[in-house]
Amino acid sequence: MLLSEMKEGEKGVIIRVAGNGALRRRILEMGITKGTTIYVEKYAPLKDPVELIVKGFHISLRVEEAAQITVEKSRQ
Repeated sequence: MLLSEMKEGEKGVIIRVAGNGALRRRILEMGITKGTTIYVEKYAPLKDPVELIVKGFHISLRVEEAAQITVEKSRQ
């Protein structure tokens, strides 16, 4: 499933980061890499952006950027 499809409070493991160029590089530099556990903290009131917790850090991504990331949802 795509990261943008996950709901608040869900956890997952990153399977793939798609895209190319500066956007992909920026996402990878933030620590969003294959095999990393990611937690969806919350969505903004208008559903964009989404706040994530990755490796103990809070990161905000636009929903269109989150749609470039494939995750496997973890069982809670």
